[in-house]
Amino acid sequence: MDKVIFEVFRFIPEENKSPYFERFEVPYTKGMTVLQGLLYIQSKLDGSLGCRFACRAGICGSCAMHINGVYRLACETQISLLGEIVRVRPLGHLPIIKDLVVDMTEFWNKYKQIKPYLIHSSSLPEREFLQSVDDREKLTKIVDCILCGACYAACPVVGTHKDYIGPHAFTKANRFIRDSRDNGTLERLRIVGGEDGIFRCHTVFSCQEVCPKDIDPSGSISELKMLTTRLAFTSFDKSKIKV
Repeated sequence: MDKVIFEVFRFIPEENKSPYFERFEVPYTKGMTVLQGLLYIQSKLDGSLGCRFACRAGICGSCAMHINGVYRLACETQISLLGEIVRVRPLGHLPIIKDLVVDMTEFWNKYKQIKPYLIHSSSLPEREFLQSVDDREKLTKIVDCILCGACYAACPVVGTHKDYIGPHAFTKANRFIRDSRDNGTLERLRIVGGEDGIFRCHTVFSCQEVCPKDIDPSGSISELKMLTTRLAFTSFDKSKIKV
């Protein structure tokens, strides 16, 4: 394969009546990623193309988009695994600013609802909160979430219920509930257990399938459902949480 055809979603709300796809021919080199192809288009073929990226190393999550039918990170997706046609679209369920760039305001506002920071009710230690190896192990996988938005875009409930908080926020809520240094468990469970929370999840597993870090948002939602139910019927003891 010496070339690849990119079919790129184009849309500027202020200028276009409806979205359309534009085709570009990109010379292929071994090991080329989708992001490298888009940057070639931007620098050599059409400088007006809008796309978002930063680290190029699968860390920041800003290049998440819909690629050949699946939400992925463009910087990690090898063109060689996709074939000679690469079709890219922006993240779903979010307003389009330009082409592949979406407005993440709603995404971040929902994330803020779960209070994504350590809440501690007692006095602060002189130096730091200590944490055992076993307590840290509970966070090992879940802290890898980079908030790329892939799970949010793939979630069918987000698309049908505008106030649904979303799998990204639930995963982060579970991350802080698992944290031995945090005292905000009851507060967060009341938030995620509300009308727009975890019990609206249909357990479709779309969020789990698209996560670029192999985190399990569906598992976190199940944990939160269990803890919220326990809170409703029994006295709650965070120290007894088993991960």
